[in-house]
Amino acid sequence: MSIEVDTGRGPTSDDTSPHGGIIVRDVKRSFGAVHAVRDASFEAHPGSVTALIGPNGSGKTTLMLMLASLLAPQQGSIRVAGFDPVAQPREVRRRLGWMPDVLGSWGALTVRQALTTTAALYGMPRDEASSRADELLHIVDLVPLASQASRALSRGQKQRLSLARAIVHDPSVLVLDEPASGLDPGARASLRELVRQFAGQGKTVLVSSHVLAELDEMADAAVYIEQGATVSAERVARARSGLRDWRIRATSAGTPLGHALLALGLPASHISADNLGTLVKVGGDEQAARLLTDLVGRGVSISAFAPAVGELEHTFLDITDRGGRR
Repeated sequence: MSIEVDTGRGPTSDDTSPHGGIIVRDVKRSFGAVHAVRDASFEAHPGSVTALIGPNGSGKTTLMLMLASLLAPQQGSIRVAGFDPVAQPREVRRRLGWMPDVLGSWGALTVRQALTTTAALYGMPRDEASSRADELLHIVDLVPLASQASRALSRGQKQRLSLARAIVHDPSVLVLDEPASGLDPGARASLRELVRQFAGQGKTVLVSSHVLAELDEMADAAVYIEQGATVSAERVARARSGLRDWRIRATSAGTPLGHALLALGLPASHISADNLGTLVKVGGDEQAARLLTDLVGRGVSISAFAPAVGELEHTFLDITDRGGRR
């Protein structure tokens, strides 16, 4: 999946134009001397999944709290489904589903009661709230635990309940903070499918996660944030096009891989190995395709040829310089 970057600074975007998604413009928020969000601008569009990516302490959760109308920006503007979370919080909350990284209170309530209570808070009649709870229990695979106290759930089960609470009122915008945390591989696969279904229904989905491989499989667009500021499209483009490790495995039937790589003129510093194969630094997909063609042309029997990390992780590591100098 090709993932786009959107910093929200396009020429056709302004705060007054109709927009069913999220628009963030020049937002700042400090806590005393700590500048949690110092310059954030981006858009997330209906019918797509936008990944919000940044290291710990970069301002992601603070930004999400502002989107959810739980914290006000000190400067800049935010629109969620066309409404201002500060001036019109009730309108925003009717249209936004917020999943925090930790399930909130109500530990004494059963799983089903937590859902019916949430539905009631959104004004659903009792019968409708009851049927919606049953529907959601099936969606997040919590039917066997419907009568169990919420506090007794595992971390992954609480995450599934938190997601169900976030979508109880069928919102048009979803803001998900670390939704995959604590989930087993099967539940993560189900989450990816659900998130893609939400986008397919025309919803706007903004999701933050440290599991970048998961985001790679579900995101249509990405917004990177570092030290409270969204990263410019130009800087992201440079990071995406930088040298990237590709993992190559070859059989013993043909020309030795190492000999072929050196014969093609690749610097020895761009060639390394791990326990899964040979790693070669290549600048972009086109160069990788040419390298594969050249290796096959020299008689190397390739059994595997793929990026060592996903696009989002590669870009994140380059932006934060956590992958070493490239």
